[in-house]
Amino acid sequence: MSEEQKPQNYAGFWIRFVAFVIDGLILNTLAFILILPILGMIGFASFGISELTNMDPEEFGLAFFAILLPLSIANIIMYWLYFAVQQSSSWQATLGKRAVGIIVTDVHGERLTFTTASLRYLGRVISNMTMLIGYIIAAFTEKKQALHDLIAGSVVVFKD
Repeated sequence: MSEEQKPQNYAGFWIRFVAFVIDGLILNTLAFILILPILGMIGFASFGISELTNMDPEEFGLAFFAILLPLSIANIIMYWLYFAVQQSSSWQATLGKRAVGIIVTDVHGERLTFTTASLRYLGRVISNMTMLIGYIIAAFTEKKQALHDLIAGSVVVFKD
């Protein structure tokens, strides 16, 4: 039996969801720890409620955008690197996936490249934009692949 035909124990929606929740807790905690000092460095922490409420709406909007945009970009980069680096590493899994005993491979059982793991992350963004339908389709595909897995040619399996 060739490697491609080897039966796999594909990870279903719920186990992947638990891994996703764990990763979310880790990433949100990390983001919170990193964002507070950044807000302090740019002086946002020195704004009191009275200063914010006394700003005219246009000034407030510009100040908010000036803070929100860099933080949003940093957050996107942090999430992308968290998923792409770990899934293309020898671990083949994020911390959440490792906690529940699953890994990400290509459809041939090989480790993902950084580029493929990055494509998989981009596919997750698309899955989010489909009102999460991109995730739900995993329940209806033979290899339990979500939209981002189909885009990247990946599968999530239980670690041997």
